[in-house]
Amino acid sequence: MSAIVYSIENLLIGKLYRSRSVEGEIIDVEPHKSAVYRNAEAYLVRIRKNGGGYTYRTVAVADVR
Repeated sequence: MSAIVYSIENLLIGKLYRSRSVEGEIIDVEPHKSAVYRNAEAYLVRIRKNGGGYTYRTVAVADVR
């Protein structure tokens, strides 16, 4: 039996990002080495804003099994 293995980066790309100040699509993801949020991994995401242009945000991802 084989399994499809996904990376966090692949799972985040194409998803909608929404906050109070930004709304758009995540188009690029890379591990964020200097950001730490509790027991989560931090990623720097590039967002294509709905109103045009691009911005970056830090997203924390945790494995909650």
